[in-house]
Amino acid sequence: MQQIFNFIFKNSILLLFLLLLGISLTLSIQSHSYHRSRAVTSANAVTGYVYEQINSVEEYLSLKGQNEALASENAQLKKLLFNTQDTANRPPVDIPDAMGNYKVIQSKVIKNSYNVHENYLTINSGRNQGVKEDMGVVSSLGVVGFIEKTSPGYSTVISVLNLKFRLDAKIKKNNHFGTLTWNGKNTGFAQLTDVPRLATVKKGDTVVTGAESRIFPENIPIGTIEKVYVDKKTNYYTLDVRLFNDMTSLGHVYIIENKDRDEIIKLEEETNVTNEQ
Repeated sequence: MQQIFNFIFKNSILLLFLLLLGISLTLSIQSHSYHRSRAVTSANAVTGYVYEQINSVEEYLSLKGQNEALASENAQLKKLLFNTQDTANRPPVDIPDAMGNYKVIQSKVIKNSYNVHENYLTINSGRNQGVKEDMGVVSSLGVVGFIEKTSPGYSTVISVLNLKFRLDAKIKKNNHFGTLTWNGKNTGFAQLTDVPRLATVKKGDTVVTGAESRIFPENIPIGTIEKVYVDKKTNYYTLDVRLFNDMTSLGHVYIIENKDRDEIIKLEEETNVTNEQ
């Protein structure tokens, strides 16, 4: 306290000057409209700058929420895409879940393995969000895998980088089909096997999901052909496919439900039983 008194005493003249200056400026601003307007303008500029900086910080801190909102919007857009056959006849922007063949659920990868032969992902959506086994999983770039197991809040996904992974796929330009698998060697490539020799293929051709898949809509991107060689055992082509997805770095993903899948499977099973009799 003594130091405060000493400071005031030593600087009493300066403090008195500042006090009188403040009083005079206040009286001048209040009595002159020009001075008052200039003061308000300056105050608004300072306040606006402070608010702008605060808003910038808030926007930075809310990036996670913005990403979640964008992912949700992407899920809606993908639902439109998967359920639209003719882009010239676009359906309403918001498709209810009861419409269309495909339902899309937004999710996020919380664990990702890619350094063993049977790799899995864990995502933060489960039965409570409507996730079921054998649903397809994609990212904004293409196929990721399909649901293996679910719990109330989480699910595991068989990755494309899994020796158990199988998917009907085709070469986009000519519709020749094959089976997409992974040979366990390189995280950037999968293999399209059993492609007939009569198919015209070359490096750079795009590989997409086929119409025979009960899990994925047709024409979901997978990758591009990197190498073509003949399997001596089968005499069919085997194609090395460079994946569009970087399977070692996955974030937001989308789970796809084919709502007609059970009906198709039941019909095919009944047909097979009839043919066997």
